[in-house]
Amino acid sequence: MQHQQDNAPLSKTLRRWLPLAAFAVLIALIAATGAYKVLSFGALVENYGALQSYIAENFWQAIALYALIYIVAVALSFPAAWVLTVSGGIFFGWWITGFVTIISATLGATILFWITSTSLGAQLRESAGPFVQKIRKNMQDDAINYMLFLRLVPAFPFTLVNIVPAILGVPFKIFFWTTLFGIAPGTFAYAYAGVGIASLVEAQAIAFTNCMTTDGSGCGFSLAPGDLVTPQLLIAFTALGLVSLMPIVIKRFRANNATN
Repeated sequence: MQHQQDNAPLSKTLRRWLPLAAFAVLIALIAATGAYKVLSFGALVENYGALQSYIAENFWQAIALYALIYIVAVALSFPAAWVLTVSGGIFFGWWITGFVTIISATLGATILFWITSTSLGAQLRESAGPFVQKIRKNMQDDAINYMLFLRLVPAFPFTLVNIVPAILGVPFKIFFWTTLFGIAPGTFAYAYAGVGIASLVEAQAIAFTNCMTTDGSGCGFSLAPGDLVTPQLLIAFTALGLVSLMPIVIKRFRANNATN
């Protein structure tokens, strides 16, 4: 009995920090091996023909593989997950890509949320000062509206919105459902953008292949998120985010009037 009691703190420590340790090891391995480079438009163009052939022969298997890669990419905080969404739109179409990506991104975000909550959340909340505690209380009081705002407005990095709510103690159920629905507009927009540039990517892939068979110098292709997201689209997402904050504004307004 005494032996079990002595091991209890060690077991609790392992459960708390093992997920973060495994996360750090995976990040280090990916950085050391350069595996993250596959999530780039350069890699897409270079392997376009092979990907197109594989997907044509193994459509549903390719979708399952896409979903798995997306979950891992989001869970490990790869900064170019949007490349996957656009690539999915190119190969699978916008609606299949949209639904698969929303589910996969939500699962990946949930893993990161769980790792942060398990390893860092409790300790950071306990050591936080009064200002952070106030932010935490406000966040928890109106968690749904704040989370929808953070998800809908593209100005906030996706990874950061997975980590900060875990630190501030947002309930898991609220995090999960607001992520699932909040990322939908942006996800479908990127997937549809993929459909729109499919012919461009194919043309670039052909040009790249021809370039490599000649002198092989200066061959490549690049695309950034800014090339796909228009100012009008940003305004639309921001407007959606502001609408999600309206209940908070009304609540604060009524509270101020009640005290006056």
